[in-house]
Amino acid sequence: MLKGLGALGDMGKIMKQAQEMQAKMAEMQERLEAIEVEGSAGAGMVTATCTAKGALRGIALDPSMMKPEDKEVLEDLIVAAVNDAQEKAKERAAEEMKELTAGLPIPPGMGFPGA
Repeated sequence: MLKGLGALGDMGKIMKQAQEMQAKMAEMQERLEAIEVEGSAGAGMVTATCTAKGALRGIALDPSMMKPEDKEVLEDLIVAAVNDAQEKAKERAAEEMKELTAGLPIPPGMGFPGA
């Protein structure tokens, strides 16, 4: 065929791979929004549920924590539970991303936005 089209063929292949990756990333974003992780604090007296993208979905409180004198402790436990859930969300998102990018020639440490 035409010898001068080798680079164009490579560019077409790269563009196709980029489109495939973009479609996989969109699918990944949907999956991360559907995955829920739970964090807890105070020996499970406060739990927080987040999506794998880190969005807070809910807080559950043990009824014994509903005393006015425990207000500050409860607030601290809520913050700790949310932080725990968000950290687990990051870990889960990283696991999902690793699965998505398995076998791709991506430099170490390169991340994708929104994941």
